[in-house]
Amino acid sequence: MSAVASIPHQYNSALAMLRKAIELCPEDLWLTGAPNRTWHIAYHALFYTHFYLAPSEKEFVAWEHHRPESNYFGAVPWRPEAPAKIHEPYTRAELLQYADFCQREIETRTAVLDFDAPSGFYWLPFNKLELQFYNLRHLAHHTGQIAERLRSHADVGLPWVL
Repeated sequence: MSAVASIPHQYNSALAMLRKAIELCPEDLWLTGAPNRTWHIAYHALFYTHFYLAPSEKEFVAWEHHRPESNYFGAVPWRPEAPAKIHEPYTRAELLQYADFCQREIETRTAVLDFDAPSGFYWLPFNKLELQFYNLRHLAHHTGQIAERLRSHADVGLPWVL
């Protein structure tokens, strides 16, 4: 497998693990958790996977079912004195649909990347190649949070995906 083909492969593997965590999560755990509810962690991970696949912040088009501010944990950057307005929880079915959408974005976006181009996000001072690693780490980090919750609260293990 080429180095370029490895990037979408690793995205798809990480996304498959998040999908499995969403599928295995019991309802009581899906709706609970501190400081962020499990569904919110899953949404946040999917949102930013999608977001950082965009060419830039300006060119990002949100998923059709995005609820404003639901991607944030804590305060909104332009309103640091107040927490984000978190709407009703997304269902597992909705977030599995979003995961499918992200998978299509992965295939489309990574196929045309100029890895030497700037990240496209002024707060990330590196190129598109490093942005892919950054994005994958973020996705894996939050999948790991959910996996830990599944193990400690429901004794459910999350299988590894190659």
